[in-house]
Amino acid sequence: MSVSTEYVVQSFCQLANIPSPSGNTEKVMAWVAQELEKLGVSYKRTNKGAIVATVAGANNDKARLLTAHVDTLGAMVKEIKSNGRLKLTLIGGFAFNAIEGEHCVVETSSGRLVTGTILSTKASVHVYSSEAGKAERNEANMEVRLDEKVTTKEQVLALGISVGDFVSFDPRVTVTDSGFIKSRHIDDKASVAVLLGVLKELGDSSVKLPYTTHFFISNNEEIGYGGNSSIPDNVVEYLAVDMGAIGDGQTTDEYCVSICAKDSTGPYHYGLRSHLTKLAQANGLNYQVDIYPYYGSDASAALRAGYDVVHGLIGPGVDASHSHERTHKEALDNTAKLVMAYLQSEEMQA
Repeated sequence: MSVSTEYVVQSFCQLANIPSPSGNTEKVMAWVAQELEKLGVSYKRTNKGAIVATVAGANNDKARLLTAHVDTLGAMVKEIKSNGRLKLTLIGGFAFNAIEGEHCVVETSSGRLVTGTILSTKASVHVYSSEAGKAERNEANMEVRLDEKVTTKEQVLALGISVGDFVSFDPRVTVTDSGFIKSRHIDDKASVAVLLGVLKELGDSSVKLPYTTHFFISNNEEIGYGGNSSIPDNVVEYLAVDMGAIGDGQTTDEYCVSICAKDSTGPYHYGLRSHLTKLAQANGLNYQVDIYPYYGSDASAALRAGYDVVHGLIGPGVDASHSHERTHKEALDNTAKLVMAYLQSEEMQA
C-alpha cells in the first residue's frame, strides 16, 4: 500500500488556502468533513468543533488515536487607531517580525472580507531613516494598512470592522518543480493532508487494521487545548502527527519524518518512540529522532488534561516553523509511510 503524495499535496494546498486561525475554524472543518464524506469515513463533531473520524479494527477493546490540527497562527483586531490603521493581538506563539510585510484579510462579524498589509508604523526609510530598521517589532509598533480609502477610526467602523475581528495571513502556497512546498501553515495542515491521504489509501485498499483507530482533527492546538478532550475511552496510544522543527542543533531536515523524543513538556513515551523508530528502520524510511525545546503538541496537552494514554509525536521536517515555512514532498511521503506502518503494526504499548 502506498499513500498518494499527489493527493496529499493537493489536499494541503486546498487546506492552506482556507483561512483558519485558532478560534475561527468552521470553514476549514467543513471542508475536512466534506472530504471525509467523499472518502466514506464515518466521523462525529465534538462540542469544541473538532472532528473524530473512526476506522474499525480487529480489536476494539484497545484503540489508537492519531491527531493533526487545522487551526493556524493568526491575529485579531486589538484596536482601531485614529488614523484608520489597525493594531493587532496575536493568536499563537510567533513573533511580529515573522508577519511584517504580509498581506492579510480581516473578516468582519458580518462575513465581509477586507484586505490589508501588516507593516511597521515607521515603514518608510525615506521618512524615518534609521528608525525604520531599528524600531522593535511589537504590538505597539506594528499595524494593518487597509486596502480601503480610510484615514479615520469612523471610516473603518463604517466598513463593519470592529475589535475582535479575526485576521488571517496570506499563505502564499507554492509547490516547486524540485518538490519543495513553501507556505504559511504547513504546521499543521500538511499533516492533516497526510492523515487524509492515509484514510484514502485505507479505503481504497480495504485493509483491516489490527486495532480500531480514531483520527482526531483538532482545531485549537495553537492555543494549547486542541486535542485534550473528547478522546474515546478505549484509546490506549495517542500519536500526534505535527511537524519536526529544523534549526541549529537539530537532526531533522526537510526530507525526513521526525520522531520526537522530548519537547518542552518532557519526554514522550519511550516504548512508543522505540516502536516508531524500529518501524522506520524496518521500512527503510528517512527518519531522525529529535528534541524540540520550545514545542508542545496535542498529545502532551492530553496528558496534562489527565488522560491515561501512551503518547508520541512525529511529523515531516519543516523549516522556519511559525514563519514562512518550507518542507519537501519526501518528508510528507516518509511521514505517510511511517503512519501506515504504525497503523498496521500489531504491537501495542499498553
